Amino acid sequence: MQEYIKIGKFVATHGLQGELILHHSLGDNKKLKELNVLFIQEVPGSFIPYFVEKSTIKNAEDLILKMEGFESKESSRKLFPKEVWLKSETFREFVGKTAPIGLLGYMMKEGIENLGEIIEIIEQPHQVLCTIMYNGKEALIPLHEESLKAIDHKKKIVEVSLPDGLLEIYTS
Repeated sequence: MQEYIKIGKFVATHGLQGELILHHSLGDNKKLKELNVLFIQEVPGSFIPYFVEKSTIKNAEDLILKMEGFESKESSRKLFPKEVWLKSETFREFVGKTAPIGLLGYMMKEGIENLGEIIEIIEQPHQVLCTIMYNGKEALIPLHEESLKAIDHKKKIVEVSLPDGLLEIYTS
């Protein structure tokens, strides 16, 4: 089964030629101009490919995309506000090195204990929350300058030092 990762969503139309603004969490990466296919989940479990004709980097969080088959502002409205997904292997190719979403799939550790694999990233203004499966339950682990100790990109490990009692919330 193909795995898909949500990278953002279409937030507005742009201009009169059917272009859309994609607000994404892939980080600042010049390579995003090479993105040629995106997926939209029309119904749960069914991802439909949409092909990119042209892309322009607006800023670190937004791309202006011209999608194949959408020639006017009115026709492109069909795609917004839809969430946008990439195939997991394509995702790794385009995610920026410093983008928090790049930690998906990494193992979170505290000391020698494996806490769980990071399955979701929630970005907030002053911290990043990572969702892991801890003892069979979803646990939200904050990452900020006090809790994050190290990231090993080669081994795909995030080392943390958590406040006393945080994990006990998820075991009772």
